[in-house]
Amino acid sequence: MAFDFTQPVFVTSVAAELAKMHPQTLRQYDRLGLVTPSRASGRARRYSQMDVEKLRQIQALSQEGVSLEGIKRIIQLENQVHALQLRVTELSEELDRERELRRESSRIFAAGASGDVVRMARGSRPAPRKVSQALMLYRPAKVHGLRK
Repeated sequence: MAFDFTQPVFVTSVAAELAKMHPQTLRQYDRLGLVTPSRASGRARRYSQMDVEKLRQIQALSQEGVSLEGIKRIIQLENQVHALQLRVTELSEELDRERELRRESSRIFAAGASGDVVRMARGSRPAPRKVSQALMLYRPAKVHGLRK
C-alpha cells in the first residue's frame, strides 16, 4: 500500500518535529497563510507529508535571508506556475484529441476517373483520367430557308 503524501495525518507537534521547527512557528505560518493544514474535528490542525516538505522549504528560504512576505510570494508564484503547467498539459491533450478527430473525420471529395464522387485521404489526389484519343466530327444541321 502506497503512502498518500497529501493525506493529513500529523498533529502539530509531530509535523514540527519532522520539519525541525518549534510548534509555535507552524501556528504562525498557518496564520500568515504560508502553510494551510487541514482541520480535524475540534479545529485541531493536521499536516500532510506535503505540508512538512513545504515547511522545510520555508525554513531553507528563511535561513537564506528571504523574508516571510518574500517566501509567501515565492510560494504563490510556484503554485501559479504549477497550475499553469497543468493547464498547458490539459490544453495540449485536448489539442491532440481534436487533431486526431479531424484526421479521422476529414472529408475530402473529388471526381473519380469515371466521373463519380470519391472520398479521398487528406493530401492525396485522385488517379489521373485517361485521355481519350477519339476524334469526333461536328456537322451542323442544315437550317431550312437560310441558303444564300
